[in-house]
Amino acid sequence: MVRVTGPTAPEASPEARPAPQAGRGLAPRANLTTAENPWPLRLLSTKIEEYVARMSQVWVEGQIVQLNRRPGAGMAFLTLRDAEADVSMSVAVYSRVLDAIQSRGAGLAEGARVVVRAKPTFWTKRGSLQLQADDIRAVGVGDLLARIEQLRRVLAAEGLFDAGRKRPLPFLPRRVGLICGRQAKAKDDVVVNARLRWPGLPFEIREVAVQGARAVPEVTRALEELDADERIDVIVIARGGGAVEDLLPFSDEGLVRAAAGARTPLVSAIGHETDCPLLDLVADYRASTPTDAARRIVPDLAQETVGLDSARERMRALVSSRLQAEQSALDQLRARPVMADPTVIVRERVGELERERERMRRALSHRLSLAAADLRAERARLTALSPQGVLDRGYAILRTPGGRVITGAEQIKKGDLIEGVLASGRLVAQVVGATKPPSQPSEPSETL
Repeated sequence: MVRVTGPTAPEASPEARPAPQAGRGLAPRANLTTAENPWPLRLLSTKIEEYVARMSQVWVEGQIVQLNRRPGAGMAFLTLRDAEADVSMSVAVYSRVLDAIQSRGAGLAEGARVVVRAKPTFWTKRGSLQLQADDIRAVGVGDLLARIEQLRRVLAAEGLFDAGRKRPLPFLPRRVGLICGRQAKAKDDVVVNARLRWPGLPFEIREVAVQGARAVPEVTRALEELDADERIDVIVIARGGGAVEDLLPFSDEGLVRAAAGARTPLVSAIGHETDCPLLDLVADYRASTPTDAARRIVPDLAQETVGLDSARERMRALVSSRLQAEQSALDQLRARPVMADPTVIVRERVGELERERERMRRALSHRLSLAAADLRAERARLTALSPQGVLDRGYAILRTPGGRVITGAEQIKKGDLIEGVLASGRLVAQVVGATKPPSQPSEPSETL
């Protein structure tokens, strides 16, 4: 390790920094460089070359976006780009490697997904990193579909495709958000057909890349912008048909999760009826085509007008029928005699009242007659049992001066004054004699 020492001085501006002194030792590592003792650019380039040279071969996956091969040239060049990020790198490959791939019937073209076995190399003169490939293999559709199927199972297990998460689309949105390709036919399919059904329907359109490495970030960003707009009631993501590789961005996990987290109802109109990217499964409604999406997001004004006219006619008929029924009932009420002469009902009630009064009078008289007869009978019985009645027949009641009724001769003696109560008046008499009744013989006693 070399340690550089010297007098310390205030840091100078870049223009005033002195050039490294000839013969001065260079820092052995990058973290030991200073403004006074920097590395020459050639040394940095050499260091990077040495570091990259120690790297082993690596398999990488990407998408071919550019392929340059000159006839008769021993080397071909292509640009490989990450399928999900804006990252690209140049790849050099021997022409014989490409010839071997073509001999296997797997020709390469721009847009193809490939895996490359390459050794990183660094060119010191131009300071660029490059891959030196010795084997290239196309990624088959089967492999891509298997990856999508695996992701589908994972997202389904999380519940992102559950029917309970799907929200109903509005009957008539105030404004429609549309995400589509630039100058794409899908845009016209949605806008034109939707406005044919409902003229003047407002759209908020975002034209983005719908295939390639930029598709996922651009579609995701457009979705987030439209979802944040309070004026938009439904969002449509539309793209025409294409190969499986072209529709891969709409099965990207990041885009699918962003769609699942959107608060605005989402319609997916990707490809044709047979195409089913993962975005279709997480969307609130899957349209078979962009035209089908246009029919789904808005009602048909002509049909709604016909339906409204029909409903209006049914309401008019119901109201008219009800009015006629009420008028008929009113006419029947007005045709009654009481309506022509309201006193009829009073006269009828007066007659009924007189009849009821006569029945009550007869009933009361009958009850009084029966009660009088009962009273006379009871009076006759009472008179017959009364002491006065006995006196009226010629009998008298004898009493002592103390008022005790005399019932036997033994109660008086000769010379007593007695009072006699007659049927009419009273008298006083003196006893001159009394005969006592003979004594009754006693009953013989039982002898044992």
